[in-house]
Amino acid sequence: MTQQAEPAVTTPPAPGPGKASDGRTRERPLALRLLARPEVGVFLGAVAVLIFFLITAPAVRDGSSMANILYQSSTIGIMALPVALLMIGGEFDLSAGVAVITSALTASMTAYQLSMNVWVGVIVALIVSLAIGLFNGWLLVKTGLPSFLVTLGTFLILQGVNLAVTKAITGNVATDDISDMDGFDQAKALFASSFEVGGVNVKITVVWWLVFAALATWVLLRTRYGNWIFAVGGNKESSRAVGVPVTFTKISLFMLVGFGAWFVGMHQLFSFNTVQSGEGVGQELIYIAAAVIGGCLLTGGAGSAIGPVFGAFMFGMVQQGIVYAGWNPDWFKAFLGVMLLGAVLINLWVQRTATRR
Repeated sequence: MTQQAEPAVTTPPAPGPGKASDGRTRERPLALRLLARPEVGVFLGAVAVLIFFLITAPAVRDGSSMANILYQSSTIGIMALPVALLMIGGEFDLSAGVAVITSALTASMTAYQLSMNVWVGVIVALIVSLAIGLFNGWLLVKTGLPSFLVTLGTFLILQGVNLAVTKAITGNVATDDISDMDGFDQAKALFASSFEVGGVNVKITVVWWLVFAALATWVLLRTRYGNWIFAVGGNKESSRAVGVPVTFTKISLFMLVGFGAWFVGMHQLFSFNTVQSGEGVGQELIYIAAAVIGGCLLTGGAGSAIGPVFGAFMFGMVQQGIVYAGWNPDWFKAFLGVMLLGAVLINLWVQRTATRR
């Protein structure tokens, strides 16, 4: 009887060797799991760029210089966040840059030309910005055209309207100064004020940038809407088959970009009191590049909200670091192009390394 009981004790395989012998069930090391995260590569890149400029440009070590770098990063990062969410959802928006100027022009001219409180202009600008996003999303869903074509058309329309309407109403390419109008000080406090930290002035946009990043991260990782974004970006038809509201998700993402354009447009207006109607062209590529560097795929379905934060910081770091280093600023765009290609290649290598068995 004892001999019959022995096989029952000795036959079960040990858990450790069993797991090690099965490549499908073997748990990957923590380092590889971290590398699989889309934001890890850009974080390492941002640290490398920061260290580089700390060494080559001693002025960067000053608190006021770092505050200025964070400010430049925030103006890019606030828009890069909704652009990143849109890219995770499988689309992108070429009109984002000029839409910022459209929003600022609308608020300025509504308030000044109609002699109204600036908050009226702010609200009208919000409605216009959301309407632009609604139009882009609706046209994309109804026609099935690629977002590249839809938003390229919107980009050209807004670029022409910005210049033509501003010239027709103001007689100039810029809007009038609104700094002495009712409500200006309150609006400036919300969109363009600064506060002191350790003797250094920090722009309020830095705070808004971090708040929006935290909110976007929570939405992506903790809400049903975040699951919808990943789903429609991964496979639109499969998502629709399981009950995901694809139309709502796509249109709302474009409207979210419109909200970002409104917020950045209000910051520009209340920072400089006036707006140049020809600005904004080319900024959409900066926003998209910050999202791509942050790990968002152009094909959709992958990415994060934290990655574009580091991507925007890299852009701000390079933009100001070149100046502090005393280099020719004409090399800025070339430096960004190299950084973009390098970041994409590094992200590709990191992902392949992380998923290799």
